[in-house]
Amino acid sequence: MADYEFLKIDRQGAVTFLTLNRPQRRNALTHRMMLELEDAFVGVGNDPACRVLVLRGAGGHFCAGGDLDTMADLPPVPPGGTDPLLPTYRQFGNALLALEALPQATIAVVEGSAVGAGFGMACCSDVVILREDARFGIPEPRVGFIPSQIIPFLVRRLGEGPVRDLAVTGRVIDAAESYRLGIGRHLCATGAEIEATLQSLLDDILRMEPKALAVAKRLVQSCAKKDDLDVLDEAAGNLVGLLRQPEAAEGIRHFMAKTTPSWAKR
Repeated sequence: MADYEFLKIDRQGAVTFLTLNRPQRRNALTHRMMLELEDAFVGVGNDPACRVLVLRGAGGHFCAGGDLDTMADLPPVPPGGTDPLLPTYRQFGNALLALEALPQATIAVVEGSAVGAGFGMACCSDVVILREDARFGIPEPRVGFIPSQIIPFLVRRLGEGPVRDLAVTGRVIDAAESYRLGIGRHLCATGAEIEATLQSLLDDILRMEPKALAVAKRLVQSCAKKDDLDVLDEAAGNLVGLLRQPEAAEGIRHFMAKTTPSWAKR
């Protein structure tokens, strides 16, 4: 992993902890941070020793969207040319695609603010732990712009109706409503409860065979994008391919014997 200016990376065995580290701005994203996030997500995806990514923010907040100070500094549009902001902001969509496509399990620990870009990263994670002070929203239209790159991921996570509500009202919703909408599956009152929940999730995930986990995750995601027949054909092919690998034979043998396969670890 590269050294980053605004991200902290900590590898503990098979688990990579990625922390957004700009707490003085509630981890609001600059263009540099967007590039660092994409690079980090791609690096995690290419790391065969990593089995889980835990994503969180420093200083009691997950991510307060884009940094308005940097967004207000607009470069001029060259005469007859392409606006230089287009590739800059489109790039964050690539970062979200890289996060969503990770073959590893991903856990987002959301405390405090998670609006705009933070909302998007949470919706691209497999499992979301909510602290009771977590707040989600897409209030950008109040300021005169939109959260352009996160919308597809929000709609897939929540459905069209709730996202339309948030888009036209600018409401920022609390952790209880976020839990009811399905943004997060775990609602915690304290930091200690978050850490216990996180450890329980890691224990569960690290019992999974990594290749089978990656295939199952990919098939779940494909259901929103492909025809049912294509998904079923792909699933059958994946199942047969996995059954013919030695890990399946080992897993079945240990399951029958009530013992632990080689990949299961804390």
